Amino acid sequence: MRQRCAAVAEGARFVRIVPERLDAYARALPLEEIEELAATSFPDVGGDAEVLAAFVLALDAINFGSGYFPYLSKLPGSSGYRTIEAALREHFQSAGPLSAADLSSMDAGRTARLLGQHPAREPVAELMRLYAESWRDLGGLVAKRFDGSFAALVASAEGSAEALVRSLLEMPLYRDIARYDGLAVPFLKRAQLTTADLAAALPEGLGRFGDLERLTLFADNLVPHVLRVDGVLGFESGLLQRIQSSEPIAAGSPEEVEIRACAVHAAELLVARANERGARLSAARLDCWLWTRGAGPLYKSQPRHRTRTTAY
Repeated sequence: MRQRCAAVAEGARFVRIVPERLDAYARALPLEEIEELAATSFPDVGGDAEVLAAFVLALDAINFGSGYFPYLSKLPGSSGYRTIEAALREHFQSAGPLSAADLSSMDAGRTARLLGQHPAREPVAELMRLYAESWRDLGGLVAKRFDGSFAALVASAEGSAEALVRSLLEMPLYRDIARYDGLAVPFLKRAQLTTADLAAALPEGLGRFGDLERLTLFADNLVPHVLRVDGVLGFESGLLQRIQSSEPIAAGSPEEVEIRACAVHAAELLVARANERGARLSAARLDCWLWTRGAGPLYKSQPRHRTRTTAY
């Protein structure tokens, strides 16, 4: 992933990393704040490790659709992601956890009702169909391979984040691999993020992964936006104009791949610079801070790119 993203960044035509900003940005990173954010536990839904694993896996299975979010029915003051997260958490707390069997039989109508999106009209109806498909994939995997136990899926990785990512790639909608000038560029955003979320949510024994530092930035549409607004990334003027006019950027287009790949590579450069000064920073921890930073008014006041995709 790192090599392919670096190759895209080197030859990118629409997005560039601004080299003169890297050192100053790395020096200004609030390392203590980043550590505190990394230590923040995943939202608690109550219950044992099996319930927690079920919640994280069910949530991250549908942690995509940002290109559809402008059309969602949102909770007051909440983003699309927070609206979906809150609806799923409320279901777990009031009706009980979703089982592998529940997920295996999920359809778009039930998904929409559970997530507070009923009746769903296009394009939200399309998103609910995709969510239901992803939940069916997860339920089928857990039922067939792990006897219905979400915790068993996590335990099968034997403490390896990389192994868990590979297991999640058995589900088609997790296979986040783009093509760019004949090159396969893996991002694997949701598979990596799911692993990081499980590490944050689960008890230390089950959720301890010895290789979390191998994860890259979780390339979506918010973190590159933060890096652009902060001057670390520069966008070609025509691309920026399209984004600012809310024109969708097609999934897998050169522009979209460059946005994500340049963000991943910029994060690697920032991490390397910070660690040269004695920090113990990882790309995943930096991602958490950048994503949280994106909720600030400066970033919310400016459009970010929108792409209809199951990757993010």
